[in-house]
Amino acid sequence: MSVTTLLLQLVVILTTARLCGWVLRHVGQPSVVGEMAAGLMLGPAVMGLLFPSLHAQLFAKESLQGLSSLATVGLVLFMFVVGLELRATRNMRAQLQAAGAVGVLSVLVPLVLGLAISPALHPTLAPAGVGFWPFALFMAAALSITAFPVMARILKDRGMTRTPFGQLSLSAAAVVDVFAWILLAFVVALVGTSDGYAGLIKITVGVVVMLTVLFLGLKPAFAWLLRVKAPDGEPSTTLMAALMIGLLVTALLTEWLHLHAVFGAFLFGACLPRDDRLLRSLSERIEPISIVVLMPLFFALAGLGTTANAFSGASLGAMLLIVGVATVGKIAGGAAGARIAGYSWRDSLATGSLMNARGLMELIVIKIGLDVGLIGPELFTMLLVMALATTAMTGPLMTLCIGRKTKPAETAAHAEP
Repeated sequence: MSVTTLLLQLVVILTTARLCGWVLRHVGQPSVVGEMAAGLMLGPAVMGLLFPSLHAQLFAKESLQGLSSLATVGLVLFMFVVGLELRATRNMRAQLQAAGAVGVLSVLVPLVLGLAISPALHPTLAPAGVGFWPFALFMAAALSITAFPVMARILKDRGMTRTPFGQLSLSAAAVVDVFAWILLAFVVALVGTSDGYAGLIKITVGVVVMLTVLFLGLKPAFAWLLRVKAPDGEPSTTLMAALMIGLLVTALLTEWLHLHAVFGAFLFGACLPRDDRLLRSLSERIEPISIVVLMPLFFALAGLGTTANAFSGASLGAMLLIVGVATVGKIAGGAAGARIAGYSWRDSLATGSLMNARGLMELIVIKIGLDVGLIGPELFTMLLVMALATTAMTGPLMTLCIGRKTKPAETAAHAEP
């Protein structure tokens, strides 16, 4: 692939992502929804259908390796920051019981529904050689994901981050991520090894050893480095290099263990000492390049993995089933958990609506499933549309439940009289 082709691809992808993000942002949607839609537009279902010759030349299969490498780097950097943010959630301990109820139910309900519809989807949508249970467990994980970053952005934009239901939703999303990513890692490990359960045991031992080194070795080491080299939370160039090397080595190890590199990046971010100043500093340095430049490449590659076949015939019915089950499962599970914890119906339904936002996290999950062969292009397209639809409906559903902003009186108490 020539440098000219790569640069042209970058120009087209970034321009389309910015335009779509700008348009969607002006109709009340997070810009990430527009960027995800841009990936779909650049794929065979839209651009390939309207301009087949241009699409075939611009995104020829042999020219995608450079884009794929850059997108992987962006994904690793993004998941590193997500891991940091998970550790920086201050309200987790204070609201652990309520967050646990919401988190468990907003995972359990869509998980059960995902397993329930898998017998109908497996015969026609599972790739050849993929057994029922790996497929069903992946569907359960895919329907259980909540997009923590998108949720945080929606709450911040509406001034609701410090409201009771806002704090509950953020804490519950962290619980959901833990459950869903563990399940996904298990499914990927099950498929990624050719040695059956013996191979799965080797992967499990490898992960346990890595977690031990990360949290008992690297965490105190970086705590000392940060205390000595970055007392004000601003890492030096040397410390930044050490963080990036640690991040890449951890991502490499999980890739070597037949897990995806994103797991290592997430764990490395989660193992670092909890420091809001460090989080802010690293976010300011990493997010502009990862979110603005590299993540749109990931969206574009995801769009290239779609197919127009998912929008016709029986496949369209399967897509509507997936979107319906995903939406009902998340909203019902999240709302039931909040209601059990004593929150009002309005706040409970708003919490369920927030838990239904999947965004980029869902896209990462289904791209992993596509890469390891758990799903094919048709089901991948259906799940991508589901991620777009559930994320896009989050804002309007919240407005329907509680309006655009929460009044002071409503933040004082969450239970109904």
